[in-house]
Amino acid sequence: MLKKKLLCVVLTMMFCFMNIATALASFERGDEGQEVIDIQKRLVELQYKVSNVDGKFGPETEAAVKQFQTDKSLEVDGIIGNDTYRALMQKDMPPNRSGRSAAVRNVIRAAYSVLGTPYVFGGTSTYGFDCSGFTQYAFARAGISIPRMADSQLYYGRQISMSELRPGDLIFFSTYEPGASHCGIYLGDGKFIHAGTSTGVVVADAFTGYWGERYYGACRVL
Repeated sequence: MLKKKLLCVVLTMMFCFMNIATALASFERGDEGQEVIDIQKRLVELQYKVSNVDGKFGPETEAAVKQFQTDKSLEVDGIIGNDTYRALMQKDMPPNRSGRSAAVRNVIRAAYSVLGTPYVFGGTSTYGFDCSGFTQYAFARAGISIPRMADSQLYYGRQISMSELRPGDLIFFSTYEPGASHCGIYLGDGKFIHAGTSTGVVVADAFTGYWGERYYGACRVL
């Protein structure tokens, strides 16, 4: 029985990390940097409308990408994954395209390293975590300092909508009191990892059932 449980945990981790790697190996709304400038320049060169080549992947860049995807019979989602990147830039996606990718992987790796740790109110260590103690611990292991309490963590990062969520974002729920009273780390594909009162550190569905009914918001620290 123990071997079966361990196998399930390992398989779950492998599946989630594959999804995370895929999500990070893309460019989408909210991204910034030189690589986005290169993408914008290429879109302008191909006569797609990008008024400001500023390195910020905003609504106009997203619209230009969608039009390019439509013209090339690609999946139209406004996200530059491997296929769109190859068609647009005429080369393969960079294997490790940004520092954020490494930071996110480190946070999520740290979170998974304590999977199964029990819940302890006020807990901030591997002996036991509460929700915000767990998220603070995972970020700290990646060298990133965030506030201790859930409501403070929400306003520490940039507020984002549900549709903008990416792996590594902090996700919040309204549970025992109004506002952001519970938190976790978004993994992608509607999953998040958190320290639950009755479960300890587990992976759960963010947008269905109990948690879906209590979703409050999200922020991006990385």
